[in-house]
Amino acid sequence: MNNNNPATTRLVPAERLGAISSLIAEGAEFDGNFQTSRDLGIKIDGRLKGNITFESGGTIHVGATGVIENTRLEADYVFIEGKVIGAVIARKSLEITGSATLIGDASYDEMIDMHPRARVRGKIEYRGEIDAAPPPN
Repeated sequence: MNNNNPATTRLVPAERLGAISSLIAEGAEFDGNFQTSRDLGIKIDGRLKGNITFESGGTIHVGATGVIENTRLEADYVFIEGKVIGAVIARKSLEITGSATLIGDASYDEMIDMHPRARVRGKIEYRGEIDAAPPPN
């Protein structure tokens, strides 16, 4: 895994991607759930059938070759370049790139960045306080 050159993001802090500690490599298939209470990160370049849950903190990076099916993803930061079929919950920021496909509903608490070429089929919902001032840039 090459953490020296993390993917370019517009919203998810690069140091969060650079600190990812778990990897499902391209060509690998994983069937099961990933859950932790620690503030860790996981990158999926292969195929995953299952859920990823960070009870607090956490970064999920779905790489361009990553495919996640039948899933519920939950973390502070979610960065999608590949394909996700299922629900996504991003407690801090959700970033969906131009190469991404999301089939399912997504919700976020603070910030979202969706590239114009992103393919999304589902609803996107802001879970924060609607009348609160927006977060600073």
